Amino acid sequence: MQRIGLTGGIAAGKSVAARRLAELGAVVIDSDVLAREAVAPGSAGLDAVVEEFGSSVLAADGSLDRGALASIVFADPRARARLDAIVHPIVRRLSAERSAAAATVDHGAVVVHDIPLLVETGQADDFHVVVVVDAPALLRVERLVRLRGMDRAAAEARVAAQATDAERLAVADVVLDGTGSDDDLRVQVDALWERLAVERADELAAESP
Repeated sequence: MQRIGLTGGIAAGKSVAARRLAELGAVVIDSDVLAREAVAPGSAGLDAVVEEFGSSVLAADGSLDRGALASIVFADPRARARLDAIVHPIVRRLSAERSAAAATVDHGAVVVHDIPLLVETGQADDFHVVVVVDAPALLRVERLVRLRGMDRAAAEARVAAQATDAERLAVADVVLDGTGSDDDLRVQVDALWERLAVERADELAAESP
């Protein structure tokens, strides 16, 4: 089984790359989805978040009010660290469970772990290949404002809360250029997939008696 770590700054194009990898046959484990599962209504994770930050982070229906929580943690690095200490261990456990399940179904599966905070959480050494979708911070801020309707100050805070471009590039085995169109990025993903297929074939040939 090949384990690929996929990361990139917010609005770099990582989601486009992840969707294309899934279309090509990879098992994609999305850490953002797992993070939502970690604090779902009735979960121990949500209870821990409320205990740490108070009932103001709850919506009227008892679910997590993500906007209210974001306004706290993106304005205060210490608060963000407290949230990470709650959510990240749960996400890692869920991710390991999904990865093990994929290996049970197909020992030759390509499992892509889509992790926005791969660098920040020190997971770069956990994968056979680390793929970084790269786009400059300024471009990503512009995309958040123009395409997602985010206030510029909020967009800048989101970008600043993540690892720097240089920190992500320092751990990359493969860099995909996220500055162009979605189609441009998909072409790069297709080329990466072909490379991975060749590497898998070579490994299988080496293992054959």
